[in-house]
Amino acid sequence: MSYCCGASMIGFIGSLRKQQVLVHHVPLLYCPVCHDVSVNPSVRDEFELVVEHANQDRVKEVTLRDEITPDMINEWRTVCVSFQEDDDFLPILYEQIDSALDLLRVAKIIQDKKWSEELKFRLKVLTERLKTSGRSEKMVDR
Repeated sequence: MSYCCGASMIGFIGSLRKQQVLVHHVPLLYCPVCHDVSVNPSVRDEFELVVEHANQDRVKEVTLRDEITPDMINEWRTVCVSFQEDDDFLPILYEQIDSALDLLRVAKIIQDKKWSEELKFRLKVLTERLKTSGRSEKMVDR
């Protein structure tokens, strides 16, 4: 599992620009708290190679993978807690909030005040993200 600033990373397939080359169909990891984005470690070397070749050939836009199979997605899932396969980010936000609440309960039991504060901050960020998703009214239907 990959973590960033204490939050578990979310996997998704997207586009990333590096050295003026835009690479599509890249398995990425995203932190819902600090918004850091990185290339999934399982394809990092391949990504770097594609960028290097694109720079040498003076190509501004390339695709990392023309075809993405279910086996690839299953492999990429092993690095992150959640993997977003569609545009609906809401279930992943709920999953992240549930996880943070579970951890907050543990932090309170063991009386770890620093960890509790970090988790409260994470929950605040995730809740704000949920509100700004434009679908916060569906939270009641859950």
